[in-house]
Amino acid sequence: MRALVIQHDHVSPPGLVGERLVERGYDLVEHQVVPEESFFAPGVETEFPDPREFDLVVPMGSPWPVYDTELIGSWVKPEMELLREADEAGVPVLGLCFGGQLLAATHGGRVERGEQAELGWVHDIVTDDPALVPQGPWFEWHYDRWHVPPGAKEVARNDVASQAFVLRRNLALQFHPELDPAMLEGWLTNGGADELERAGLVLDEVRAVTEQQLPAVRLRTHALVDAFLERVAAGPLT
Repeated sequence: MRALVIQHDHVSPPGLVGERLVERGYDLVEHQVVPEESFFAPGVETEFPDPREFDLVVPMGSPWPVYDTELIGSWVKPEMELLREADEAGVPVLGLCFGGQLLAATHGGRVERGEQAELGWVHDIVTDDPALVPQGPWFEWHYDRWHVPPGAKEVARNDVASQAFVLRRNLALQFHPELDPAMLEGWLTNGGADELERAGLVLDEVRAVTEQQLPAVRLRTHALVDAFLERVAAGPLT
């Protein structure tokens, strides 16, 4: 089995999600959209693979907004077409943060700037289906929010934003189940440290909590991936 991992920048690998997919027998094929040298000018051209050649698609997070077509329109529109083709072909999609927002925008929802950002470890996620989307806490890093697309079932939320929805064989997540300490450091060294400090967070505390949470987050993420594969990816097309 093959999983297409769409990595939008050079510091957002599949992490704990990829780890579990490999354990479940998937070969990961990573497609990086924006190379490191273009991080501050991300309007690059890229040729996406055909999603029908894969058993699963995983669009990852991104530091750029879904709706900023002046900045990333060269590839965000083709990626939305890829997600439409995957949906039509019954190829499951697990969208993480930006990837989840992209699923919402692709299938008739809307993505907009939220009233407040969610940065760091968030404890107040309410889930209707903890066997699919465990309670958390989960790590979040987003300024935008989606409006759930028509026909989708919202699975989790909090007072800030919708946190998860299912639509056919697609599962969208607003949080980052893939995050591990190494990934966090990559984000911090590419402008993220300044963002967290402006939000009033103490970097060493965020690092410490991330280390402390890792064993439990690994178990939650593995359970989430398992439930996605067994209940959503294998589910009906309608």
